[in-house]
Amino acid sequence: MNRLLASVSIAAVLAFAGAAMAEVKVGAPAPDFKATDSNGKTVALSEFKGKTVVMEWTNNGCPYVKKHYGAGNMQALQKKYTGEGVVWLTVASSPQGEQGYVTAAEANGDTKARGAAPTAVLLDSKSNIARLYEARNTPLMVVVDAKGQVAYMGAIDDKPTANPADIPGAKNYVAQALDELKAGKPVSVASTKAYGCYVKYAPQS
Repeated sequence: MNRLLASVSIAAVLAFAGAAMAEVKVGAPAPDFKATDSNGKTVALSEFKGKTVVMEWTNNGCPYVKKHYGAGNMQALQKKYTGEGVVWLTVASSPQGEQGYVTAAEANGDTKARGAAPTAVLLDSKSNIARLYEARNTPLMVVVDAKGQVAYMGAIDDKPTANPADIPGAKNYVAQALDELKAGKPVSVASTKAYGCYVKYAPQS
């Protein structure tokens, strides 16, 4: 009897672990979360239901991130689409001691220095949101539609380099997805392979 109960318990734990690490899929509901932003406010994805949301994983020391911020590309996207009512969440998932880790003050300093315009910068130093979305690279881009479903997930564009000179000739998948959603069209390229620096996860407690 005890052996049977132990087997059932182990199976339950494995099932729970499998559910927790379920793959995020385009067309499926975007996993909800709560996080603290760089201004100390609690932000939940679910509070933006009815709006299109962009999630952008960042690392201020990553050359691929610097490519898009140094050229003003990421800021231009943020300003254009937040101006159209899109919610833009920049996510900093680096744990303390790793490249890209920022305090709230440092995150706000980066935003000001870059001339960036996200709706909020989410501090994810325990890597909870990163694990939820299986974020592996910076910048990983995720677009969530007004129904709360993942509409796009992957790279920012089709030029997987750290060279800013490649931006003008690139196809920007995020802009394309957002424009198609605004026009009431299906997203024509809904999934691509993200490129950039690897996201280093915090140890699980």
